[in-house]
Amino acid sequence: MAASVDNRQYGAHINGVVRGCGQDLKPPLPLDFDLDSSSSDEDENDDASYLKDLIRKANAEIEASVLDPRDEATADQWVARNASMVRLTGKHPFNSEPPLPRLMHHGFITPVPLHYVRNHGPVPRARWEDWAVEVTGLVKRPARFTVDRLVHEFPSREFPATLVCAGNRRKEQNMVRQSVGFNWGAAGVSTSVWRGVPLRRVLRRCGILARAKGALHVCFEGAEDLPGGGGSKYGTSVRREVAMDPSRDIIIAYMQNGEPLAPDHGFPVRMIIPGFIGGRMVKWLKRIVVTEHECDNHYHYKDNRVLPSHVDAELASEEGWWYKPEYIINELNINSVITTPCHEEILPINSWTTQRPYVLRGYAYSGGGRKVTRVEVTLDGGETWHVCTIDRPEKPNKYGKYWCWCFWSLEVEVLDLLGTKEIAVRAWDEGLNTQPENLIWNVMGMMNNCWFRVKTNVCKPHKGEIGIVFEHPTQPGNQPGGWMAKERHLEKSQEPKQTLKKSVSTPFMNNASNTFSVSEVRKHCNADSAWIIVHGHVYDCTRFLKDHPGGTDSVLINAGTDCTEEFDAIHSDKAKKMLEDYRIGELITTGYTSDSSSPNNSVHGNSEMTHLAPIKEITTTPPLSVALNPREKIPCKLVSKTSISHDVRLFRFALPSEDQLLGLPVGKHIFLCATIDDKLCMRAYTPTSGVDEVGFFDLLVKVYFKGVHPKFPNGGLMSQHLDSLPIGSPLDVKGPLGHIEYTGRGNFLVHGKPRFAKRLAMLAGGTGITPVYQVAQAILKDPEDRTEMHVVYANRTEDDVLLREELDAWAKKHGDRFKVWYVVGSAKEGWRYSVGFVTESIMREHLPEASRDALALTCGPPPMIQFAVQPNLAKMGYDIKNDLLVF
Repeated sequence: MAASVDNRQYGAHINGVVRGCGQDLKPPLPLDFDLDSSSSDEDENDDASYLKDLIRKANAEIEASVLDPRDEATADQWVARNASMVRLTGKHPFNSEPPLPRLMHHGFITPVPLHYVRNHGPVPRARWEDWAVEVTGLVKRPARFTVDRLVHEFPSREFPATLVCAGNRRKEQNMVRQSVGFNWGAAGVSTSVWRGVPLRRVLRRCGILARAKGALHVCFEGAEDLPGGGGSKYGTSVRREVAMDPSRDIIIAYMQNGEPLAPDHGFPVRMIIPGFIGGRMVKWLKRIVVTEHECDNHYHYKDNRVLPSHVDAELASEEGWWYKPEYIINELNINSVITTPCHEEILPINSWTTQRPYVLRGYAYSGGGRKVTRVEVTLDGGETWHVCTIDRPEKPNKYGKYWCWCFWSLEVEVLDLLGTKEIAVRAWDEGLNTQPENLIWNVMGMMNNCWFRVKTNVCKPHKGEIGIVFEHPTQPGNQPGGWMAKERHLEKSQEPKQTLKKSVSTPFMNNASNTFSVSEVRKHCNADSAWIIVHGHVYDCTRFLKDHPGGTDSVLINAGTDCTEEFDAIHSDKAKKMLEDYRIGELITTGYTSDSSSPNNSVHGNSEMTHLAPIKEITTTPPLSVALNPREKIPCKLVSKTSISHDVRLFRFALPSEDQLLGLPVGKHIFLCATIDDKLCMRAYTPTSGVDEVGFFDLLVKVYFKGVHPKFPNGGLMSQHLDSLPIGSPLDVKGPLGHIEYTGRGNFLVHGKPRFAKRLAMLAGGTGITPVYQVAQAILKDPEDRTEMHVVYANRTEDDVLLREELDAWAKKHGDRFKVWYVVGSAKEGWRYSVGFVTESIMREHLPEASRDALALTCGPPPMIQFAVQPNLAKMGYDIKNDLLVF
């Protein structure tokens, strides 16, 4: 099952984003104490230990933030960030959300490094002592407040509040029709304990004028420098009634989860407007202006709107839809999401699982302080609904308003899950608002709150059991997966194929002289000449640098490279059309030929340049399909067999289609299925080929011949079957299987729950080296993955050591990240490694010490794991139950 949303207690924590300011952030007694806050101030003092405990729980099991190599050569290269965050807009600016299971793992309060981030440009470099907020406009006493003055001259408010990006769940809308926004998943939501100065106190101090004198709106302006048509600063506004309402708890915040704000979250001060969308909470706050009219900032009008479904971006501009007040977004709407089961979780159906109910879980929130009063789940498309149990850790403020998400759960019978095709959830709030059944598209892709649906399918995980595999609608960013993506791909595959045509953007584009090699493009990598490659076309973006909405850096960091994936991830169809104005030619790809064997069918006409990438009117490349299907076996043909030694073979199997990926997550395995002696035989294997190989996979197999080992006189059925299999023979493959998945940069999913490690103790015996090899291969392929691996590999003899050449090469090339030590039962003369059994002393010498950021992984014969690995790891201080992962 996926991670629970329950809060749990853990040990001490060192947060990686602490930003010391050299100041005492505890304010003295308020200077302008008034009656409307007295009771709440007293309540806050009483609740101090409660909030501190919430923060402590949130900060458990969170690794330190680091300077991410992906931020190199950007304006944000100085900002420390959590490597597990899912980036939604390429390298820069930084927009991200945490993996949904990990967000839920931490419970009610989100650790700051895992809080979602929405940045429109680079993060301003700020100093606490130099920062000041100007209050001006329709006030009697304009003022300039340093952060110290805000902290020490005003009373503070501290409370938990959930922040939600208005684009949360946008990718579902983009699956129906591309909006102008990038692909938020369902984790664009986070909850923190915020501390700051009540906005109304500051406005009173400055003498805000009466409504009759025109003081109708309060505008906020940030410090970031934003290029292009959006103007130089990010700004927005709220109505005076909202700003001055004591029940709304609007603050100028300077602390988050008990620490000064992190750079990505507005250090040193930002607005917090509980119950509103995140787009109204200006970060890096510099100016507060009281005005007669609402803010005229570009981002106030051209962002955060829900326009009618028929209105696209062009029509909105032509007919002035952006400026119609009816469509502005302020308060959040009601929303709920299913988080357990997690995406691609498999629930086996057996005598154990069917004896107890399965617990569905998720989150829900609403806006404006409205309490979520009901959450319901349907297993039959809405015919009947089951009312869920709600866990609400939050206490309302003295006005009865709720600012935070809540968690819901529902026990269901496993057999009921087996009989349904879909699980859907909807929530209700105290205003009797609920979620619509169907998605309502809008050009901004905002406020998506239709029923959240998880699809179910029956599969056979292992040993003949059946199981249920669950699919969420989408995965965030440019990540593949989700039932909506599958349905969209199916719809496209059923459409008539489009005939490729010559480009008509500029006539000279079809001339053979306007072609460039990759090496030529690489030379144009600076502000004087910035070229990029997208889908085989070459574009000169130099004259667009100053106008790019994301800033010059967003183009320059990709200049001279193929940025197809990043471009597709963050740009709308309109942007793709605009790009055509900058196309200067095509990319030469040596060896490329057209789909037809006839040279006259080239889209460039009959010429000798048949290796040119054809110019296509289709602007997106469909993702590679995946061969593995948990619900059925796939036939794979044996195409080669190489003898590595007298009993070791390397088999290569072709996938059903030459343009497919196997689709096996790192850490998982596949079943080979064959009928041997009229009986079905299934054995688990881990491929040694990389997960990104296209069209095939490799298996390194030790053949256990009959009559060799007295304990196994018949030998290995499957390995002997493979050895006798003629080239060209098919073999059924099933998967993926396994409870361990390595997701990159130290992050694992174990039974759907996130785990993290900086150092891995990896113990393998015999053919158990293959899953260890698979994980190590994935880590070393990623230069940004700094996970350390310490391998102890045991075998009977030196000749039995598999993958010796590859392991030694890794240890030599990546000595700072990969170390290997061999143990054999008997050795030849000159053997420089250990002889005998895997002992405590060997493990202490060659494996990392037990710590919060160390995990042990093992695969091998059960006696080795039971009598050597487990007891010796326990002696070293490892928690065998939680810190040892057995493949």
